[in-house]
Amino acid sequence: MSDATRLSVFKTYKLYVGGKFPRSESGRVYEVTDSKGKRLANAPLSSRKDARDAVVAARKAFGGWSGATAYNRGQILYRIAEMLEGRREQFVREVAEAEGLSKSKAAAVVDAAIDRWVWYAGWTDKIGQIVGGANPVAGPFFNLSTPEPTGVVTVLAPQESSFLGLVSVLAPVIATGNTAVVVASENSPLPALSLGEVLATSDLPGGVVNILSGRTAEIAAPLASHQDVNAIDLTGADEVLAKELEIAAADNLKRVLRPQPVDFSAAPGTHRLTAFLETKTVWHPTGSLGASGSSY
Repeated sequence: MSDATRLSVFKTYKLYVGGKFPRSESGRVYEVTDSKGKRLANAPLSSRKDARDAVVAARKAFGGWSGATAYNRGQILYRIAEMLEGRREQFVREVAEAEGLSKSKAAAVVDAAIDRWVWYAGWTDKIGQIVGGANPVAGPFFNLSTPEPTGVVTVLAPQESSFLGLVSVLAPVIATGNTAVVVASENSPLPALSLGEVLATSDLPGGVVNILSGRTAEIAAPLASHQDVNAIDLTGADEVLAKELEIAAADNLKRVLRPQPVDFSAAPGTHRLTAFLETKTVWHPTGSLGASGSSY
């Protein structure tokens, strides 16, 4: 059969929640266009119910993910980079369409996103040494501080940087043992929804990352006030929405990372790795080694 007589097989984009690919509970979709207004696809228009389902999935996955060894989390993040490398051409096309970039510039963005997964994979078993350690105290005690993940984190992905920005805000959240509910770029959600397909084949347990598309303000509002969400990254919110969400987040004392100008192409540093970590400090008596009174 020649290409001229084949039917076109269009991709159906779905949400990624709990390791599965549901359509929106509401049954709604919205049209996604490229930078020139050409229709690309329909994306699910997530509802409040979808947001609540995503939180349930993230909470269910938190125990296993936070309890995994840091080395194992690093292996899985590196596996994500491997799988992205294998689907590089697809993401180059989707990023070019989403952000109005040339193929060469889109390729550079995708390569940087893949490298960013590798960067954070290398940090999973090292961040504890940077932000934790033994504290000097006056007395016969060990005093040790260690970082622990905050819990379920809502991530409002950047609106303009639909892929590199997305990876830059998502990877550090899960690298440190948190689980995430991601609200994709409202106008350019397709790279994020395709990322869900990569995550599903990368040994990442279902529910660790959940990806929603739709109207940012509509989805973010119930997540900011949700009592089982522990933190929120407001990167993808404008000034007015960010203020509203921060007020809602205060109800259960969520950690809040306020939006600020970011050059996602620059070296990421460790700021986002530490943004959603708690510090646990343990005291323990050193004890005594015999009549001499010496201690260890």
